[in-house]
Amino acid sequence: QVQLVESGGGLVQAGGSLRLSCAASERTFSNYAMGWFRQAPGKEREFVAAISWSGDRTYYADSVKGRFTISRDNAKNTVYLQMNSLKPEDTAVYYCAAKDGSGGWWLPSRYRYWGQGTQVTVSS
Repeated sequence: QVQLVESGGGLVQAGGSLRLSCAASERTFSNYAMGWFRQAPGKEREFVAAISWSGDRTYYADSVKGRFTISRDNAKNTVYLQMNSLKPEDTAVYYCAAKDGSGGWWLPSRYRYWGQGTQVTVSS
């Protein structure tokens, strides 16, 4: 069982930046690809970004490409999401998740473990 704990959310003005962190409990963290998803009130959970177990491949939703960067530090069992040029439409609860197996980076159903989420609010 991998436990994931997100941190770094908060309130920021449009155009600002935040960095989210997700710490994993397992030393086998490096065995998993990691993803970030978000869910706004009344909307379905949507894919934001993902990174392979080694960090050599990254994937982004079109809505965040060029503004968000996903990275990981396997020595620290942590994955990060650097969010720049934030917009009000980025407001949501952000979740990190761990996936084994290949493919399906954008599908929540392909991720086995989930964190509890961290709120990001972007004011206009």
